[in-house]
Amino acid sequence: MDNFFKLKANNTTTGREVMAGFTTFFAMSYILFVNPQILSLTGMPSQAVFLATIVASAIGTAVMGLFANVPYALAPGMGLNAFFTYTVVFALGYTWQQALALVFICGLFNIFITITKIRKLIIVAIPEALQHAIGGGIGVFVGYIGLKNAGFLQFTSDSSDILSINNSAYSAAVSHFKGGVTSVVTGGGIVPALTNFANSGALLALIGVFIMVILLVKKVPGAVIIGIILTTLIGIPMGVTSLDFSASNSLSNSFAQLGTTFGAAFGPKGMGTLFTGGHNIMLSLMTIFAFCFSDTFDTLGTFIGTGRRTGIFSDDDMKKLETSSGFSTRLDKALFADSIATSIGAIFGTSNTTTYVESAAGIGAGGRTGLTAVTVSILFLISSIFAPIISIVPTQATAPALLMVGVMMASSLKEIDWADLAEAIPAFMASIVMGLIYNISYGIAAGFIFYCLIKIVQGKAKEIHPVLAIATVGFILNFVILAIL
Repeated sequence: MDNFFKLKANNTTTGREVMAGFTTFFAMSYILFVNPQILSLTGMPSQAVFLATIVASAIGTAVMGLFANVPYALAPGMGLNAFFTYTVVFALGYTWQQALALVFICGLFNIFITITKIRKLIIVAIPEALQHAIGGGIGVFVGYIGLKNAGFLQFTSDSSDILSINNSAYSAAVSHFKGGVTSVVTGGGIVPALTNFANSGALLALIGVFIMVILLVKKVPGAVIIGIILTTLIGIPMGVTSLDFSASNSLSNSFAQLGTTFGAAFGPKGMGTLFTGGHNIMLSLMTIFAFCFSDTFDTLGTFIGTGRRTGIFSDDDMKKLETSSGFSTRLDKALFADSIATSIGAIFGTSNTTTYVESAAGIGAGGRTGLTAVTVSILFLISSIFAPIISIVPTQATAPALLMVGVMMASSLKEIDWADLAEAIPAFMASIVMGLIYNISYGIAAGFIFYCLIKIVQGKAKEIHPVLAIATVGFILNFVILAIL
C-alpha cells in the first residue's frame, strides 16, 4: 500500500487518506440524488441515471487514484447537467439520446487535447498571479457553496426582476403553474441576506460550523469527517436528519432501467441523427464546443487551484509541462484520467463527468494520494446498495466542511500584488467573480479577458502567451455561442 501510493513520500498515512476519502465522498454524494432529478426531466429513466452516475463516478475516480495517484474525485458535473437538460434538450430540441452522443464526442475531444498536450499548454500559458487567483477563487467558490448549502442565505426578488418560471417567460397574469413551480430565473434585482436562523436546518449548520472550527483549531485528526458525523447525529432530534429510509434509489430498480440508457448515444435516436443537415451540423458543433470549453476549464481550475497550493502537483510537475512527453508527471496522468471519464459516463447514460471541486474537502482533511480517490470510488460502488442510508446525511452537515475548505484555499490570494492594478484586476475577476457568478470556467474567462485587455492597453501585447490569447478568443466565442443558443 505504502509503496504503490507513496504514502511516506507524500507525508501521509493510510488512515488519513481513508478519512479524506470519506470526507470527499460525503461532500459530493448529493450528486447521486440531484443528477437523476435533473436528467430525468429529459425523459431519461431516473434509476438508470442513478446507476450511470455511480458507474461513471466510480470508474473515473478509480482511474484518477490508481493511474495518477492524486486525491481527486470525479462525477457528473453540476451546471453541465443543467446545460444538458435545459439548453441542449429543452431549448435546442435534441433528444436525450442525441445529447448523450454530443457528450460522448466531447469526451473524445477532451482525450485528443490531453494526448496532444493542448491542455498542458493552457496551464503553462497562465501567468503565476492568475494561477494564485484561480486557487483563491476556488476557495471563494467552495465557501459560497457552503454558505448556500448551510441555508445561511435567503434571496429576495421583486416581481419585475423575474425573467422566467419553469423555463418559460414570466407573465404577471399567470398565477397557476401545472405541476407547481420547479424553477425561477430572476435578474440583477435579487438581493441576498442572512437568514434569521429560525430555520432548524440553518441552525444545525451553524452548530456544525462551531464544531468543525473547534476540531480544526485543536488539530484533531479526522476533524472534518468527525464534524460531519456529529452534525448529522445532532440533526436527528432537531428534525433535520431524516431517518425515513427510502428504497427508491435501489440497485435492483437501477439495473432494470439501465438497459434503456446504456449505449443509447450510439442508437438510431442518438449519434446517427446528429449530422443530417447543414444547420444540424453547425448547431451540433457549437453545442459540443460549449460542452467542452466548460468541462475543460472547470477541471483545469480545480487542478490549478488545489494542486499548486497543497503540493499535490509539485513545482517540478509544473516545470515539466512544456518539456515532458507521454505521462511522466502526476498532472499528465490526472489530466488523462479526467479526459476519459466523460465518454465513459455518456456510454452508461449521464452528462459530462468531471473532476469535482468538492475534492478540496478531502484535500483539506489531509488527502494527498490516490488512496483518497480509491476510497471515494469504493464508496460510490457501495452507495449503489446503501444509497438510502447515505441519503440521511443532510447538506447542512457537509456545508461546514466546504466553508472551512474555502478558508484554507483563500490563502492563495496573499501571493497577489493587490497594489498593482494591472495584476489585481485580472486576479479579482478570476477569484471573487468566480465565486459570485457560481462558475469556475466563467471566472477563469473573466480573468483571461481582463488580463489580455490590460496588456494590450499597456502596449505589452507581446507578453500574452499565444495559447492564452487563443483560449481568450475561445471564451469570447463561447459566450457568443451561448447567447445564440
